[in-house]
Amino acid sequence: MTSSTRGLLGNADFLRLWTAETVSVFGTQVTLLALPLVAATTLSVSAFEFGLLSTVELLPFIMLSLPAGVWVDRLRRRPIMIVADLGRAVALASIPVAFAFDSLTIWQLYVVGFVNGCFTVFFDVAYQSYLPSIVERDQLVEGNAKLEITRSAAQILGPGLAGLLIGVLRAPIAIVLDAISFVWSALFLGLIQRPEPPVRLDDESGVRPEPSMRQEIAAGLRYVTGHPWLRSLAATTAIANFFGSLGTSILILYLVRERHLGAETIGLAFSIGSVGVLLAAITTSRLTRMVGVGRMLTLTSIGFSVAALPVPIASEALIVPAVAASGFLFGYSGVAWGINQLSLRQAITPPPMQGRMNATMRFISWGTTPIGAIVGGALGTAIGLHAAIWVGALGGLFAFVPVALSSVRSITTIPVREDDGTAPE
Repeated sequence: MTSSTRGLLGNADFLRLWTAETVSVFGTQVTLLALPLVAATTLSVSAFEFGLLSTVELLPFIMLSLPAGVWVDRLRRRPIMIVADLGRAVALASIPVAFAFDSLTIWQLYVVGFVNGCFTVFFDVAYQSYLPSIVERDQLVEGNAKLEITRSAAQILGPGLAGLLIGVLRAPIAIVLDAISFVWSALFLGLIQRPEPPVRLDDESGVRPEPSMRQEIAAGLRYVTGHPWLRSLAATTAIANFFGSLGTSILILYLVRERHLGAETIGLAFSIGSVGVLLAAITTSRLTRMVGVGRMLTLTSIGFSVAALPVPIASEALIVPAVAASGFLFGYSGVAWGINQLSLRQAITPPPMQGRMNATMRFISWGTTPIGAIVGGALGTAIGLHAAIWVGALGGLFAFVPVALSSVRSITTIPVREDDGTAPE
């Protein structure tokens, strides 16, 4: 075990953050399954009303990511996270209360989904910006990897556990558990003892200037697009998410209608593929130390660039193994890429810019995803599902190019931040 690892496991504040995240992400799996089940069964809504629920939940990620980055840079990050946790707990708790009084409506689910999404945007941007405050720079990959282990385990084990709980308690009542998990998360965040560095002044006069929200958003956009490493990471992520969502938006429909697979078979293939997510979370830190940050980013970007190819290529007899292999490669490469690129971003960005940087990167990632999904649906209608899957797979082949052509590929270890007076490696 390296000294870095021992130091991280001995970091009580990191362990509190890790505990908070663990409880929260497992609790969230309950709501991810319960909320649509409430709409579909308890309320018996129409197909349009049901689809609108997902749209409402996604809107805050598009509307608020950039403004959230400004506020995260203006205020201390830990209080933002605590308020977001408690806000989500209150919003979710309103569902079982309304259900108990027989007054639950689809409009309340829309409001709860939207409010929950708003708080999640602020929490995620603050969370990504807060980690460098409680771990050392050379521990960022290890810290992000450990947090990703929890998230990956929740993705694999959470739906099954959530299904059992919902079956026993009914969906509206099971949501109480997620509300409690957010309260628990807020409690552990409140126990973190390491003082958060104060918000640094933006000039040397001793008086903080007050630029407008638009100016600060523009500054974040300029920072990301003007930094060669961040620009290449953003471009690769945007291309991968666009073509990835183009294919995945119609994948299940394609597997059912043209490959004649049942729900159980599709679920089995997806479950096998999801093992790559957990494996990446466990092995990324060690592999990164062996091959270097830049090579790891390049290799994993190539991995998710080619991951969609097995599905359109596969014959009828091999379609299930192809879906599983595609999911495994997507999962492993995507998580390993995410751990390293997030750690690199956190390390090279000055503290006053962390929120806007993370928000801008998140806006780019989420911004291309719904566009790709819309294009995928349109192409599936216009040229057929199989042909549209091919478009997503072939277009995704170009995702690795921005990183492969940039100086990111030559980075060996997480570098010292530029404003610390040391040039990047």
